[in-house]
Amino acid sequence: MDRRLRGDAQPAGSTGIGALRVVFFGTPDFAVPTLERMAGDARFNVALAVTQPDRPAGRGRHIEASPVKRAAERLGVPVYQPMNLRHQAAREPLASVGADLFVVAAYGLIFGPKTLAIPRLACINVHASLLPRYRGASPIPAAILSGDTRTGVSLMVMEKGLDTGPVIATSETTIEPNDTTASLTERLALVGADLAVESIPRFAGDELEPRPQPAVGASVVRPLVKADGWLDWSRPAIVLERQVRAMWPWPRAWTTVGDAVLQIHTATTAIEAAGTAPGSVLSSEQGLAVACGEGALRLSTVQAAGGRPMTGEALLVGRRVRPGDRLGIAGAPPPPPPLIASAG
Repeated sequence: MDRRLRGDAQPAGSTGIGALRVVFFGTPDFAVPTLERMAGDARFNVALAVTQPDRPAGRGRHIEASPVKRAAERLGVPVYQPMNLRHQAAREPLASVGADLFVVAAYGLIFGPKTLAIPRLACINVHASLLPRYRGASPIPAAILSGDTRTGVSLMVMEKGLDTGPVIATSETTIEPNDTTASLTERLALVGADLAVESIPRFAGDELEPRPQPAVGASVVRPLVKADGWLDWSRPAIVLERQVRAMWPWPRAWTTVGDAVLQIHTATTAIEAAGTAPGSVLSSEQGLAVACGEGALRLSTVQAAGGRPMTGEALLVGRRVRPGDRLGIAGAPPPPPPLIASAG
């Protein structure tokens, strides 16, 4: 199919296409660089930004606009915030734009067939994994939890299935040993923005042909829940260290001291004396360490309920925990289903 634009549009770039009329969908910080890059590129005419409605956030539960809404207002892009897109009335503002493309980056709603059919060319998703791995809501923490050393962004033509559409292009990056979901999200947001502005005009100009995803290696990840942060001390320290990084900034890794919640913000692996029960606080010259099923986890930064972040050593000095205490004895949540499941 010839996807090149014709008519009165002005030529843009080497593809010979005119400015692509785009409706952009996104909500969190991850989506902002793509919106900014497209809004500042003459090859795109971002006619509308669609984002989730303003919602309570933070400790004070004040109503806040999404990062995409704030960016769109700063860029002078009109904003639309439907509760959902199930009804024709909610879709009419989208149809009225006359868009060539819908470009989606972590919007937060799944498109039905009637929404997918609105743009002239396609709906394109900027997805933070190397598809078919980690389709779904939590691809970045899933990659960290799995111990992957590389990840990336896939530019995908959307279809009815969850992230199952053909892939236009991908871009890879390294997962650093100290990466958290926050740091990796920030880096992948820039990777995705670069990929989108480089590849979408080529797709529209028939220079890039989408490739069907292979069935082998396909997996799907659900949204994170609070219970995903619970540290099971019977697991190896290397696994729990990845969990701490994957759960930052939400839901954060956590355990209990007695009945009180203790968040673990940062941690490193350590060597444990053999025969120590998992969850036991160890005496350490280098701070607070906790025995695990294999090895030990040194708690670098922690936060007790109602308190401020502090070092693990400060928690020991303040005698909130002592060597020999057992963490995580009480308060374990019901285990959630596996975060990562085979898509087969």
